Amino acid sequence: MADSKEKLFSDFPSVSTQEWMDKITADLKGADFEKKLVWKTNEGFKVKPFYRKEDLENLKTTDTLPGEYPYLRGNKKNDNTWFIRQDISVEDPAQANAKALDLLNKGIDSLGFCIKAKELSKEYIETLLKDICCDCIELNFSTCQRHSAALAELLVNYFKEKKYDPEKLYGSINFDPIGKMLEKGKDVSALVGEGKKLVEITAGYPHIQCIAVNSVRLNNAGAYIYQELGYALAWGNEYLSQLTEAGVPSDLAARKIRFNFGISSNYFMEIAKFRAARMLWANIVKEYQPQCDCACQMVAHVETSTFNLTLFDAHVNLLRTQTEAMSAAIAGVNSITVTPFDKAYETPDDFSERIARNQQLLLKEESHLNRIVDPAGGSYYIENLTVAIAEQAWKLFLEVEEEGGMIQAVQNGKIQQAVNNSNKARHEAVSKRKEILLGTNQYPNFNEKAGEKAPLAPKCACGGGHQEEASFASLNTDRAASEFEALRLQTEHSGKRPKAFMLTIGNLAMRQARAQFSCNFLACAGYEVIDNLGFPSVEEGVKAALDAHADIVVICSSDEEYAEYAIPAFKEVAGRAMFIVAGAPACMDDLKAAGIENFIHVRCNVLETLREYNEKLGIK
Repeated sequence: MADSKEKLFSDFPSVSTQEWMDKITADLKGADFEKKLVWKTNEGFKVKPFYRKEDLENLKTTDTLPGEYPYLRGNKKNDNTWFIRQDISVEDPAQANAKALDLLNKGIDSLGFCIKAKELSKEYIETLLKDICCDCIELNFSTCQRHSAALAELLVNYFKEKKYDPEKLYGSINFDPIGKMLEKGKDVSALVGEGKKLVEITAGYPHIQCIAVNSVRLNNAGAYIYQELGYALAWGNEYLSQLTEAGVPSDLAARKIRFNFGISSNYFMEIAKFRAARMLWANIVKEYQPQCDCACQMVAHVETSTFNLTLFDAHVNLLRTQTEAMSAAIAGVNSITVTPFDKAYETPDDFSERIARNQQLLLKEESHLNRIVDPAGGSYYIENLTVAIAEQAWKLFLEVEEEGGMIQAVQNGKIQQAVNNSNKARHEAVSKRKEILLGTNQYPNFNEKAGEKAPLAPKCACGGGHQEEASFASLNTDRAASEFEALRLQTEHSGKRPKAFMLTIGNLAMRQARAQFSCNFLACAGYEVIDNLGFPSVEEGVKAALDAHADIVVICSSDEEYAEYAIPAFKEVAGRAMFIVAGAPACMDDLKAAGIENFIHVRCNVLETLREYNEKLGIK
C-alpha cells in the first residue's frame, strides 16, 4: 500500500506557489491580479483566490483539538450532534402543549415557548409542560424581561416537584435587557441587575442558561459578520462583568450565558464566524480566572436570517436557509432554528414548519453532519477566514470596551448607528445588484403575482404591557428585499401591468444577451416582458411592438449597431411608448442628443431606475 501511495504522488509532482502565480498571471493576460481575483470583504480584509499549506504555518488554530480550550474546534470530542429547535408562540397553554407533543414525534428535540407574562402561574406551567419529558429534550422560554425571574422560579419549582435530575435538564430563559434596548430604543438597562437573581434561582441547573446575548437581532438588521460577532462578544462581556461585580462566581456567571446568533448566507464566512466566536469567548472568560476551563465554553444557539427572506419567489428562501443551517452545523453549534420560508409575509403554517424541520433532519439523517467533529478543521481557506474574522471582531470588541462597554455604546446609539449604516449599505448593494437576491433583484419569476401576500412587520409576543418611552435609536430591521417588493407591489396594486417589448435586431449574440438582461431588469418591477428572436428591420420591430400594445420598447443590439438602429427606432416609436436602449454604447451622447433618455446597463441602480420608470408610466 505504501509503495502504491508513493507511486501515486510521484505521478503528480508538487507545484510551488510561484508556479501557480505565474500561470494565473499568464491567464489574466495583463489584468490586475488584485482587482480581478482578490476579494475585499465587508469585514475589511482581503481573501485570496487560493490558499496553500504554507498559509497555515503561522496560524495557531490548527494546534488545538475538539473539546479542548479554547474550543475553536467545538465543545464536543466524540460527535457533532445539535438540538433541532422549533419555537411556539403560546396563546393557550393547552394548545401549545398539544403542539409541542406533536412536534416531539416529528424530529424536534428542542422547544422554545414564547409566553405572555400576564398569564404566568403554577397551573399555566403545569399545563404547558404536561406529559413532556423535560430531561429528554431541550426547553427554552422567553417572556417579558421584567417577569423572567418569576418564570425561572415557576420552572425550578416545577422541576423539583417532578423530581428531575438537574444534570439532565438542558435549556434557557431568554433574559436580555440589552437586546430589548436595541430593538425598541428604550432604556431598560436598570433591569440588568435582575440577572443575578436569575442566576441564583437556576444555579443548581448547570445546563440551563438564563442570560441571553441575542445578536441574531443584529444579523436580522443587516449587520456584517464581524459586527455581529464583535458586538456579541462585548454584549456577553457586559453581562459577565456585571454578574461578577455583583458577587456571582465567574464560573457560574459564564455558564449561565447563552449566545443566540443569526446565520447569513455567506457560507464559508459563517463557518469561520462560529469557530472564531468560541475561541474569542473562551479567551474573554479566561480573563475572569474561572476555576475550570470548561466554564470558557460558549453555548451557541443559531437562527437562520430573516434579513434575506423574500416575499416573491419565496421558495428560494429554502435554498438560503438550507445553506445557512449547513454552515452552522458544520461549525459545531449547540442548537439550530431554521426559519420557515414564508415568515416574511405570513404566520408560518403546518407545511412551512414541517419543511423547516425536515431541512435539519436531512442534514442529520442523510448528510450525517452530526457525526463528524469540526469537518472544516485544517481547511487552508476556512482556517485563514477564522483568523481574519477573529481579528476584525476582536478589534471591534476592544473599541466598544474602550467606550465604556456595551450598555454605554447602546445608550449613545453607536451600535445602532453602525448596524443601521450597514443595513443602508446592503440595501444600496441590493439596489445595484452588487448583492444578489435571486428572484427579487435578479432573475425574478416573470409571471408571479403576490395576490394577498403582504410583508409582515415584526411584533413582540411576550405580552409584558410595559411602554417605556424611546430614548435613543433602535435597529432598522427592513429586509434586503423590502424596497424591491414595495416597487413590485406598487405595480401590481396599480391595476396596470406595463408591457415591455424587446426590439431585438442586429448581431445575434448581443441582441439575445441584452434582451435577456432587459427582461430580467424590467421584470423586477413586475412588468410583463415580451422577448423576440429578432427583426429584419427597425420598422417591422416597432410595428410588432405597437401591435402588441407595448408600453415600453427596448432596443437590443450591439454597441456598434446602435448608431445605426437606435435613433430610427426612437423616431419610429414617436412617443407612443417609452423607449429604452439596452446598454451603454460609445454613441450614448449622440443618442441623448437625439432625445433618447433611457438606458439600462450593468452600472445602473436597478431600483432607482425602475422607480423612475414607474413614475413615468403613471404607476403610483
